[in-house]
Amino acid sequence: MPKDAVISDVAMWEASIVTWLRANVGEDPAHDLDHLQRVWRTAKALASTETLTSPGTTVNMLVVLAASLLHDIVNVPKDHPDRSRASRLSADLADDLLRDMGFPEALLPPTRHAIEAHSYSAGIEPLTIEAKIVQDSDRLESLGAIGIARCFATSGLMKRALFHGEDPLAQTRPLDDLQYALDHFEAKLFRLPETMQTMAGRSRALERANFLRAFRAQLLAEIAGDS
Repeated sequence: MPKDAVISDVAMWEASIVTWLRANVGEDPAHDLDHLQRVWRTAKALASTETLTSPGTTVNMLVVLAASLLHDIVNVPKDHPDRSRASRLSADLADDLLRDMGFPEALLPPTRHAIEAHSYSAGIEPLTIEAKIVQDSDRLESLGAIGIARCFATSGLMKRALFHGEDPLAQTRPLDDLQYALDHFEAKLFRLPETMQTMAGRSRALERANFLRAFRAQLLAEIAGDS
């Protein structure tokens, strides 16, 4: 298929999916339409880098598009017992939606896999380049300035404290990121760079994780009254 035709196809499907999302996506500020569109923009950048740095690599951008935009259409709260099933539930709904919209049948299984594998809590290994790109793009949303904003937005919804006032680094207590937002940095966020699947994703993740560490250092200084 000519490159211009592929680009046109992706643009058409993006418009159709975003139209559906505008009418159906939830209001959770950490998992809203803006989040889905940021993941898609990041995925496009990572895919472009992959094809440039790995000769012979082919990325199906329709799969990346659909999985990026639909990966969180079923949003299970972080503290819900079914949280680990969220990506599977999103994949089920996305499969039905895309089929009803006339999405290419052959692309439904790889799109489903990319959606299921994006989740940290599901623990599903991404087996395709499209799934790896979508997973990296979503995990980058948990790091850097966006990651800080989303972490504390989610904490507000969960009504968890910003940090433990007497032991913010959990030096004399177990980490508990269901109770304290800052604990989530150590419990999960600082571990994300080592889980990245693409070279470009890993590079961005390390840079954003360093930003998180700088933020935490400043926060601790302010808590101690040193800044």
